[in-house]
Amino acid sequence: MSATFGNRQPASSQKTLPGSAAGHLCYRFSVMKTPLLRCAILAALTLSSTTASFAAIPAQVRTDKGIVEGEATADGTVMAFKGIPFAAPPIGDLRWAPPAPAAAWSGVRSARDFGYHCVQAVVYPDMNFHDPGASEDCLTLNVWTPADASPGKLPVMVWIYGGGLSGGGTSERRQDGQFLARRNVVVVSMNYRLGIFGFFVHPELTAESPHHASGNYGLMDQNAAIQWVKANISAFGGDPSNITLFGESAGSFSVNFHMASPISRDLFQHAIGESGGAIALTRGPELTREQREKTDSTLALTVYGTSKLAELRRIPTEDIMRPLMAARPAPSFRPVVDGWFLPKSVAEIYAAGEEAHVPVLAGWNADEGRGGIAGSVNRFTAAGFAALAAADFPTQTTEFLRLYPNSTESEALHSAADYAGDKFIAYGTWKWLEAQVATGKAPVYRYLFALGNPGDRFHTPAAGAFHSDDIEYVFGTLDSRPEAMWRPEDRKLSNEIQTYWTNFARTGNPNGSGNPTGLPKWPEYGPAEWQTMHLDSTSAAKPDANRARYLFLDSAWGKPATPTEH
Repeated sequence: MSATFGNRQPASSQKTLPGSAAGHLCYRFSVMKTPLLRCAILAALTLSSTTASFAAIPAQVRTDKGIVEGEATADGTVMAFKGIPFAAPPIGDLRWAPPAPAAAWSGVRSARDFGYHCVQAVVYPDMNFHDPGASEDCLTLNVWTPADASPGKLPVMVWIYGGGLSGGGTSERRQDGQFLARRNVVVVSMNYRLGIFGFFVHPELTAESPHHASGNYGLMDQNAAIQWVKANISAFGGDPSNITLFGESAGSFSVNFHMASPISRDLFQHAIGESGGAIALTRGPELTREQREKTDSTLALTVYGTSKLAELRRIPTEDIMRPLMAARPAPSFRPVVDGWFLPKSVAEIYAAGEEAHVPVLAGWNADEGRGGIAGSVNRFTAAGFAALAAADFPTQTTEFLRLYPNSTESEALHSAADYAGDKFIAYGTWKWLEAQVATGKAPVYRYLFALGNPGDRFHTPAAGAFHSDDIEYVFGTLDSRPEAMWRPEDRKLSNEIQTYWTNFARTGNPNGSGNPTGLPKWPEYGPAEWQTMHLDSTSAAKPDANRARYLFLDSAWGKPATPTEH
């Protein structure tokens, strides 16, 4: 079975270094005269250099599986460790299995380069990876930590990337953790299995599972990475008892899934969700394992000519992907109520108050759906939008058009964008926040990212604050966006967001302790006017002006529904 595309060396088989930098030099000098004296001098010089440059975090750190060697960022203020395996390669009999422990290694393993990104059918045009390529052998993570950190002291921010659970990777420059780490936090990101490799369900997989479960392997990968952080992050300067999960889009959905899962919910102390909530999906609730066993097995038989697990595991990677990439529409593989990672639907877990009771900060962007209506000719005219309203809400059309008015063509276009964004991502995130307020037993903070983008290679200013627009602001990586013409207000807002996010990671409150930063005070989200922080050129907290809209959608979409097969 092929686990990589092309003739790439699997990440798990990358060579380890025989020792430290001094060790390498000593080996080379040992073939010369007076090797012991030369080695002693070189070792002393290297140690003194390392100590001076990296006051507390050395280039080499011991993990529970062996020593890794990272390197300092260009300015020397942050140590970066990349491509660290947190689980065994999920290949062979481990394809479609929960993540197994990574193998230990001897010597020193290089951690200077990203590992492979996980095999995926969907690559968004603005995703640009800087790693060796795609492979099933992709379960690695990265750590950025201040060079002067003391062991076990700093808050840890664990990032989960987006991409619809079918695309994405950690090596994008917009997700470079070094700039956020400069703010005295430790940043971790992980790769996780995607699409069919991450969420395939099969009765034979259920039978071989000690938990009688199958599916959700991508979420289990994320869980394994968090477990790795708990076990190892102290050596990198992080506090394992102060972990914040944060993610965007599918990463935000993932954070919500971890808050609901009994095997994840006690592993972290704070949660940040950027544009995505799993508690209410407009496509319907999560399917049950039994339903997915039938549909996924049928798909396998149709696409691959077999539904036998042993035969499916022997199919080369490229032969698994080729028909999926050609299919229109492409098959969808999503999280499932498997009886273990998710014993019940997320909505049921929240209704029972069984989610993680930790502070939550979540929100979405002002123009999440604007890109979805681009290029429409007739549908979002005033008449076209009225027809859409009648189709989607046949008994509530008048009320819908009161909340999404269409009295003029421009008003209809604006309402169409609002509705598209609500249906796509905003309502689900709102529903998560509401459930958190109702049963979460911890503070909740809501935001709206409102600053319109300045234009770049992939977006015009007319796209506004589009879906994923916030990522570079959060990571302080504005200059990674191709051809963007940044304004002073963009850099100001990025600084504010990084301050709020790291304050929250440190204390569970975006204002920090006593709001020493002088930023606008961010009130808790709750019945007192449902205050929302508008992150804009001039950020300010305001009452929720659209609450009636979301309550209306909730009256139509928020009722319990019976799962249906896809």
